[in-house]
This record gives sequence, structure tokens and C-alpha cells, in this order.
Amino acid sequence: MNTFQLEAASREAAGKKATKAIRKEGLIPAVLYGQVPVELPYGGTLNPGEKIVEIENGKGIIVTDLVVTNENVRNLIYTPYIYLVELTLNGSRTVKAILKDIQFHPVTDAILHIDFLEVFEDKPIVMAVPVILEGHAEGVKAGGKLNLEIRKLRVRALYAQIPENLTVNVENLGLGKVIKVGDLSYPDLELVNAKNAVVCAVKLTRAARGQESAATAS
Repeated sequence: MNTFQLEAASREAAGKKATKAIRKEGLIPAVLYGQVPVELPYGGTLNPGEKIVEIENGKGIIVTDLVVTNENVRNLIYTPYIYLVELTLNGSRTVKAILKDIQFHPVTDAILHIDFLEVFEDKPIVMAVPVILEGHAEGVKAGGKLNLEIRKLRVRALYAQIPENLTVNVENLGLGKVIKVGDLSYPDLELVNAKNAVVCAVKLTRAARGQESAATAS
């Protein structure tokens, strides 16, 4: 997985009024979620913008309110690739993170909010990885059309084990046949999608149906 360098500044003001003011400045409000639970009440020192959010059973996680610029995140978001983000906070502290969620404006598609998840070498994460089809399917040679039904598969693994893409070989995929999530396996990766979900399929075209009818009639 490639690495993306991103600068961010902490923000202490929260709420609708504060985030609206941030967006008016051409900036994007963001949040960094920690992944390591801490005991409550928390006795440690918090950095600027950090707060504790309770999760369950007397434990919480550290959440950091941030602000980033449109220019800095454009190449991170509008890309077919996935990245490990080296997030530098206030020009001093750097943490490793991944994109967790992005909210877009329903009309303008402007970025409204970004969620990051802090990652660690020894803690698995779940991430959506692009799917690439490899080979010339037998069903396509017979006149069918190859369709990619799922463009990204969700995998669980240590971030160092997550590849830039998942290759699916379709050479033996016949006419009218499908490859499901349960048919796939990759070293050191757990596929999170439902096992019966169809990843790709060779569908019958009108031409292929005509060939089948002609073959049956003869």
C-alpha cells in the first residue's frame, strides 16, 4: 500500500456553527478516531483537539477534531488507489491512519467531512480494496459479456499486509457463470463481504443467445 503525506491542524471548536465557519473558509472538518481503548476516567494528558469518547464497559477512545484543506486531500480522495495516510498534526506529531468515511454534499459533491482511523502495526483493520480482473474469460470468447459486480472488496488484515488491489483470474469463467466472494482467497487476508456476493459474471448477450438457439436447433 502506498503512503500519502497529509498535514492537518487540530480544532477545539465543535458543533454545527463551528463546522459551518470552517467550511466558509474553504477548509474541511475532520476527525481522527483512535483504535486503542483507554480506561475511564482517563488520567493521561490530552493533546490539542483531543477528547475521550466512551465506548462501553468503562472504556473510551481518543478522538481528535481536525481541519484539513481541500487542496491537500484532493489527491487522496479522487483516486482509484488506496493509501496509508501519514497524518502530521500541527506540524509536529505524526500518526498513521486510513480513510474511514467521507461525507459529500448531496448536490454539489463538495467534501463536507472526513473520518480517519488511526492504525497500528499489530492491530488488524478493515479496508475496501479495488478489484482487478485478470485474463480473457472463456465465456467472453463464446460471445458473453464480462461484468464486474463489486469494484472493491472489504478485507480485514494488518495494514502492512493489505495490497493495492485484489486480482481475480477469470480465464476459466464460462458463459453464464459467476465468481463469488466465497470462491476467493488471499494470503494473510480475510474477506469481509458476504460469501455469496457475486464479484464478477459472464452474462449472456443477444448474440450469445442466438448462437445457443442455433446450436440447439441444429
